[in-house]
Amino acid sequence: MEAIILLCSVRRSLFTCDKEREAFLGRVMNGIRELLKNQTGLQHQDNYHQFCRLLGRIKSNYQLSELVKTDGYLEWLELSASFTTQSIRNWQYSTNSIHYLLALWNRLVAAVPYVRPDTGNKGHVEALQQHVLNVVECYIDSMLGSVETVLRSEGALEDPLEDDGSLMEQMDRLPSICRFQYSAVTNVILGKFDPLLSKYQELMGHLVSSSTDSAPPHIAEQMTILEGQLTWLTYIVGAIVGGHSWSSSKIGDGEETLDASLSKRVLQLAQGIDYRLTSSNGAGKADSKLEMAILYYFQNFRRVYMFMWEQNMPPLFQSMQSNSSSGSSIGGMKLESVPSTKQKVYQNMFEHMGLGDHTVVANLIVTKIGKNLKFWPDDHEIIQKTLDLLTDIASGYSSSKLLLTLDTVKYLVSHHTHEEFPFLNVPSNARHRTTFHAILVRLLLSPTGEEKLGINFDQFMEPLVKTMSQLDGLDSSQLRSEAARQPLIGVFRDLRGVAISLHNRKAYSKMFDILEPRHTPLLSKVADLWHDQPDVIISLLRFMQEFCHNKANRVNFDQSSPNGILLFRATSDVVCAFGRRVLANTATPAGDIYKSRYKGISLALSVLNSALGGNYVCFGVFALYNDPALANALDVSLKLALSIPLDHVIAYPKLSKSIFGFIEIMFRNHIKTTLALDTNIFMQLMNAVHEGLQSSDALNGSTCANTVDHLATFYYENNGKDKPEVHNLNNVSNEFRRKGLIGCVATSL
Repeated sequence: MEAIILLCSVRRSLFTCDKEREAFLGRVMNGIRELLKNQTGLQHQDNYHQFCRLLGRIKSNYQLSELVKTDGYLEWLELSASFTTQSIRNWQYSTNSIHYLLALWNRLVAAVPYVRPDTGNKGHVEALQQHVLNVVECYIDSMLGSVETVLRSEGALEDPLEDDGSLMEQMDRLPSICRFQYSAVTNVILGKFDPLLSKYQELMGHLVSSSTDSAPPHIAEQMTILEGQLTWLTYIVGAIVGGHSWSSSKIGDGEETLDASLSKRVLQLAQGIDYRLTSSNGAGKADSKLEMAILYYFQNFRRVYMFMWEQNMPPLFQSMQSNSSSGSSIGGMKLESVPSTKQKVYQNMFEHMGLGDHTVVANLIVTKIGKNLKFWPDDHEIIQKTLDLLTDIASGYSSSKLLLTLDTVKYLVSHHTHEEFPFLNVPSNARHRTTFHAILVRLLLSPTGEEKLGINFDQFMEPLVKTMSQLDGLDSSQLRSEAARQPLIGVFRDLRGVAISLHNRKAYSKMFDILEPRHTPLLSKVADLWHDQPDVIISLLRFMQEFCHNKANRVNFDQSSPNGILLFRATSDVVCAFGRRVLANTATPAGDIYKSRYKGISLALSVLNSALGGNYVCFGVFALYNDPALANALDVSLKLALSIPLDHVIAYPKLSKSIFGFIEIMFRNHIKTTLALDTNIFMQLMNAVHEGLQSSDALNGSTCANTVDHLATFYYENNGKDKPEVHNLNNVSNEFRRKGLIGCVATSL
């Protein structure tokens, strides 16, 4: 069967003429028909799976116009439809194969507009329409029935809803299939959705203030089945709505009203779930899979319909709309305020939905986001998907402006603490704290953000500043205690999220003024006390890495400002405090050496690389005024880099990127310091560069090549001059020649 799949995929160029290819296709189609009729060997699981792959592949290699001309095409179509429905009904044996069959029907219906109805077998379009409708009805019925089957199996069967990969494969192929007979498919879905939703709302009315687990067994079982079936329907609706195309030739044919009918049911379901969740103060939760399905629908709905008002309404029309509903005039010329087809579709969608305009629906979605963050603190996946949705909404220009007008967003920005949103206090959600604060700061610092949200940046930072002040007041033993672990991780994760969204000089200066000089000593103190605890030190170093990064030239202080030097001093203190403690501990850590040792070193070097290459510090000042900050940072970082065996450096990509980046900066901006190193140490650096040049990683090779270029440029420009660094380089050159390293480097280049 695998060989047949490969034969069906042969190129057109292998045939001498089209007749040979048509004859080959005819034999393939005949063979498939015989297999479908006799079911020969398909009882074997591997054969069955490969045969499904064959059906999915046949349309990808041959055009529909070629298939419809083959003898027996209509019979092949009927047999394929029968085989598909049979496979879907027996989903428990074919979960991983169904998406190949759906891919076949997806490709068939997608090609229909490009084939004339009178081509090939007569009535092929009508036959395809009927078979597609049968396949969709069978798929919906089987998936709804699978919920009770899985429940009755008591764990013997795997739930298809829990196989995210296979589920998304199926959802990706459904839109085209369902939209081929959209009106009929919509009626089928509504016929299933409405009674299930009514029954679910009725049961929720009995369980408003209590959880499903505390309900009588028969009620709990009914709720579980209903939620599973509504989960399937919500996924299907989300996939179909997400398949709407604004560039399609069918735009304006009224499909948006069908989208509205389906969307209305899902939004009503979301409202009911939220009402129960709020009324029970989080006790009356729906199934987490249903919550994930609703988020999937929201993501697709947002992408297709939401927050497009300004994009679909030209500025001229917006200005004219406020002057006159019929038109306006410019220079004596009459201008009609007639909306475009896209605008009509957009307005028609929300009118038929009957829930309000786009602002009302947007508020419903954002309210759901807020409820998830408040009442699902321990479900990592729901929190992640919820924040992904909020990130996507906040990333758009029009959508972000709309968010600023919503009360739920104002509440989020004003109450971003773990007391209001418990997920912030769950250790496994540490990364999500960063995302959450990055979103809020992006909204706050957007144009008119502070004005519309009614809060300024300093007020937003007050909870973080309060936490840092409390930590500042602890002595060393208290700061190293377990009670301080989570507050430290949390505040550094939050600060990193804030720093990520600082995209200009003004915003960055606000944060710098809050931290310096009152709170920066805490950073080096934590680096010294918690150097051996990866969760704390990684949070600190990631924040420092972002804070020192001069993206978009945001770290740009006035000429009379010492802030650049102060920032580098704080960075040097953190790197030195951490590095010295790591170097003092020579024992090989147990377990994962990367997580316990190398990851911290990698981040520390990345922090210093950002500071050294940020172009916001005049490093000559340190030597001029005998400030050891630069010398200490370079010394400790160099020792950290050389403390790791080269084979380990090459083995860990992130570590090698940090170390080779540090060496490149040393040769680019601090060549005098580099050439003043002991000859043995300098040779170690060059050996590392030589290994990097031979690395399979292109970035490492490029970085090391730049390092060699800096050294060669210095030698070319300064050869023969009476300078200490030139004398040092000449001494090193002799060692190069003795060990043959020059030839090795040249060969690698």
